[in-house]
Amino acid sequence: MLAPEQFDRAELGQSPANEPDQLLGRNLETTLGELTNNASENNIKLTFKINDVGSDSAYTEFTKHELTRDYLRSLVRRGASKIDAYVTVLTTDDYRVQVQPVAFTTKKADHSQEHAIRNRMIEMVREAGAERTFEGLVDSVIEGRLSSAIYGEAKTIYPLRRVEIQKLTLEARPEEVAEEEETAVDVDESDVEA
Repeated sequence: MLAPEQFDRAELGQSPANEPDQLLGRNLETTLGELTNNASENNIKLTFKINDVGSDSAYTEFTKHELTRDYLRSLVRRGASKIDAYVTVLTTDDYRVQVQPVAFTTKKADHSQEHAIRNRMIEMVREAGAERTFEGLVDSVIEGRLSSAIYGEAKTIYPLRRVEIQKLTLEARPEEVAEEEETAVDVDESDVEA
């Protein structure tokens, strides 16, 4: 089983099957550390789904990026705030993706500061999604560029210890998004009774 091109078609492992078609749709979980042979990146779990089968190899597509639970727990401190958000964005190539940024402050922030940081995170993730392709967005999350950009902006609101992208999930591919738009019904407000 091979990773997508953006991961240099790295080998993900092997899977038994009587017929090649039985592999289609299978999910495979690995860590970024295993892909890059860098143990410091073992706190990032990646999920791939087999979408194409060749003669002796199965090709996958990226579906999910997630930080491990133990790593997230190691970031939490008593007397500090954990601020998370859920943002669904549409990339330039029409992939719908849910991104979950999380920020950890140095000390306890008050409600208005948490709200301001959360809004800034949501705004920056939306901007990142609107100006990047799916592959570009995944790269900026995995390489930490998006989280460091959010850190740089949000630390002016309140001192932050760390910003991470907790999870990135592929929700819909371009053809699924187009199908949803076709079946969506526009409702005129004058047609709706209060």
